[in-house]
Amino acid sequence: MNPVKVENLTVAYQKKPVLEDVQFEVPEGKLIGIIGPNGAGKSTLIKAVLGLIPKTSGNVEIYGKLYSPKDKIVGYVPQRGSVDWDFPTNALDVVLMGRYGHIGWFKRPGKKDIEYAKECLRKVGMEEYADRQISQLSGGQQQRVFLARALAQDAKIYFMDEPFVGVDAATERAIIDLLNELKNQGKTVLVVHHDLQTVKDYFDHVILLNIKVIAAGTTEEIFTIENLHRTYGGKLTFLEKGQIVAETHRG
Repeated sequence: MNPVKVENLTVAYQKKPVLEDVQFEVPEGKLIGIIGPNGAGKSTLIKAVLGLIPKTSGNVEIYGKLYSPKDKIVGYVPQRGSVDWDFPTNALDVVLMGRYGHIGWFKRPGKKDIEYAKECLRKVGMEEYADRQISQLSGGQQQRVFLARALAQDAKIYFMDEPFVGVDAATERAIIDLLNELKNQGKTVLVVHHDLQTVKDYFDHVILLNIKVIAAGTTEEIFTIENLHRTYGGKLTFLEKGQIVAETHRG
């Protein structure tokens, strides 16, 4: 049974489809890249799957059951730009928010939860910043804290919306190492990603999206020049040595 199955998913704003008849399944224990041009609906896809925005039609199944936002087996890392980083809280408290699905929103985290949160911060190299206000952290440090919060959820499936945007090379390396660690633990991770140069290095499977799913499957089979042209149209530029540049940021 595949961990995620999306059937006939359509999302429309003011009767204009943003996603149309999206269908795909993903295998367990893999890193999956969601790839497509600006305005393709990548972020919308994640939010619709998670029930954060309304669907016009379609179903989402998690391990064969219709998904409910109450499910504890799904973790989410939103775009960093969508977060109010001026909110007065420290890094440890942010990570502890990931434990509330297990302990309940009206219960105080216990010693084990606090130690677990500190361990998650350690895994992303942020343990020494546990008491630091999140507004005082750099962009890369903030992203690491949000990843630690996702780890604290102890989920089986993770959705991450452009986790590599606005971070330095060291943070990007730390993030991909963490994603590979999750994969090695049998977790399934779906990542909205915009850098075509790293797709083959980072992901086992890809979903090429432009309002509809253009192609989905193993990176080796699907991430081809032909499929990229179908996905991006005239927005691709090919440089020397097979490098590819595309208009790929938000969407």
